[in-house]
Amino acid sequence: MPELDPQMLLDYRAEPDSLAGRVMLVTGAAEGIGKAVSLAAAAAGATVILLDRDIKRLEQAYDAIESEGHPQPAIYPLNFEGATVKDYADLADNVLESLGRLDGLVLNAGWAGSLTPMKYYDPELWAQVMNANLNGPVLLTQAVLPMLEVSGEGSIVVSTQNARKAFWGAFGVAKAGQDALIDILSLEHSGAKGFIRVNGIDTGPVRTRFRALHYPGENPSLLPTPDQVVAPYLYLLGPDAGQITGQHIVLEGRIPVSDAAATGAS
Repeated sequence: MPELDPQMLLDYRAEPDSLAGRVMLVTGAAEGIGKAVSLAAAAAGATVILLDRDIKRLEQAYDAIESEGHPQPAIYPLNFEGATVKDYADLADNVLESLGRLDGLVLNAGWAGSLTPMKYYDPELWAQVMNANLNGPVLLTQAVLPMLEVSGEGSIVVSTQNARKAFWGAFGVAKAGQDALIDILSLEHSGAKGFIRVNGIDTGPVRTRFRALHYPGENPSLLPTPDQVVAPYLYLLGPDAGQITGQHIVLEGRIPVSDAAATGAS
């Protein structure tokens, strides 16, 4: 399958009702890219399940969707670090019972733990970071796959990141595992029966709290905002993406920063 043009994806504009009647589950929905994708999906008509461990910020995202008159979202607090297999099974059961379906899953939540040389990496922290970024997303995906299979146009979009760099430790390994997950799932669900689109988006640096935490000396005004990267997510979640699957899309270097931002103006 030919690679998608990242610029075409960035220029994509979803129709107001392109996701009407569909249910989307977004992890890391309390802020940053996850919140921006959730608001944009709701504006396109989707019922959005907002999943995060930060209840206060989840409520703010909920209120932002409600205030715009979009379909009423749902809040699902969950911490991948300590969640069990039963927790994910219960989540799937609750979604099916309360909403009757699931059409899209955005795996966006991320937690890097600590930037530490591998030689000194704490084993307990390693386990926590792997649970947050790989084991948890995998178990969540496994739990909701049956609903995505019967959706007719089920879609999984993973927020990927090239973190195979010194000191990124467990986070770097987990993000590499997410790349493999995309490849495996896209092949397993490429047939006509139970077809699911599975794709990844590496936005590159974006103006988020996660970025600021790990690059404190960086000028955030030189980075694109989360709103500037949502269009590719909407495309891959919606019907216009058709049978496109197994794509690893890289947006870095293609997102313009406004003149005001580039000069540091507020």
